[in-house]
Amino acid sequence: MAQEVIKIRGGQTLKGEVDIHGAKNSAVAIIPAAILAEDKVTIEGLPEISDVETLVSLLGDLNIKTELDGMTLKIDPTDIENAPLPNNKVESLRASYYMMGAMLGRFKKCVIGLPGGCPLGPRPIDQHIKGFKALGAKIDESSETSMKIEADKLTGANIFLDIVSVGATINIMLAAVRAEGHTVIENAAKEPEVVDVATYLIGLGADIKGAGTSTIKINGVDHLHGSHHQVIPDRIEAGTYMCIAAACGEEIQINNIIPTHVEPLTVKLKELGVDIQVGDDSAKIKRSTPYSSVDIKTLVYPGFATDLQQPITPLLFMADGVSFVTETIYPARFRHVDELKNMGANINADDGTATIKPSKLTGAEVYASDLRAGACLIVAGLLAEGVTTIYNVKHIYRGYTNIVNTLESLGADIWTEEI
Repeated sequence: MAQEVIKIRGGQTLKGEVDIHGAKNSAVAIIPAAILAEDKVTIEGLPEISDVETLVSLLGDLNIKTELDGMTLKIDPTDIENAPLPNNKVESLRASYYMMGAMLGRFKKCVIGLPGGCPLGPRPIDQHIKGFKALGAKIDESSETSMKIEADKLTGANIFLDIVSVGATINIMLAAVRAEGHTVIENAAKEPEVVDVATYLIGLGADIKGAGTSTIKINGVDHLHGSHHQVIPDRIEAGTYMCIAAACGEEIQINNIIPTHVEPLTVKLKELGVDIQVGDDSAKIKRSTPYSSVDIKTLVYPGFATDLQQPITPLLFMADGVSFVTETIYPARFRHVDELKNMGANINADDGTATIKPSKLTGAEVYASDLRAGACLIVAGLLAEGVTTIYNVKHIYRGYTNIVNTLESLGADIWTEEI
């Protein structure tokens, strides 16, 4: 069976402008949250990625009428029906778990296949389940392929998350907006995507306060109406193109960003020695090598994003000394290291930390093990001498809208082939 690969002939100097799309990590929660609405919803600024298409298809399985036109999705939940959700679709993306919270809030029960997505090591959904149970739900996990969640009624509760989790924070929020009484989520995630989902729910008529802080307070309501929502820009897509610009940009302007959302990366790029000028909603970046070595440690927001530790890694091969990247969110998130070694990189990962030494990269055949590892290999391929072939590109398409065309428009020698 034929598969698509991305090929890159490295060493080109890039120049031009990039427009950032809506945030993947907002979109994948906002689309399921439409289940809670009882009137028509319009969502604008969605990224044109496969995860969005999968979620729209899942809404169709619940008899929800949808119309997806580019970056705009119109949803009519008038004839919604509760139905078990197919396992093959649910398995293709981890964010399908947001269907649990939304369906629990709307119907008080759901049957759903177990979520899939990128293999980043252990990413249990125990905090989600803890939250649902606190609200009064019973969970049947006896099946190996699906989960049954139901409640006679949902009642507000005080819920303390044992670890800061964006997924659990949002999922509990989805269920709690239709619960009876008052819910408090403590040790909540503060990520911009959590705030975006809360803003969307408030637009539907939910009563939520404190999103963006560690304590979120929700008063349940018995009806949510329709709304019109614009998704925030994707800080990870923006960050990836910022890394690409720093790697091989003569001058690249990145438009439609929220500067505070990418500030942890901006600080590190400046520490490296990157020439970067940040405007109100854009950033202009020029390559200015040689770079200085840096230490990076991933942390929950507002720390350095785990989703950007892979895309920034190829820049560190251009530094004049040894750099270290420590991963505190997903310590197993170093599957890109062996692929970079295939390209001649001097990099080793041990016990949650990668040690990175100056290296010249050479084109090779490499494998994208997950979404951000794929982004890392694209940055590496743009830097490498010769041709890099990236396999398993479906992961990359899950998070980046038209990335091959965008890079080609900047001057990259990049193309796809069926093999």
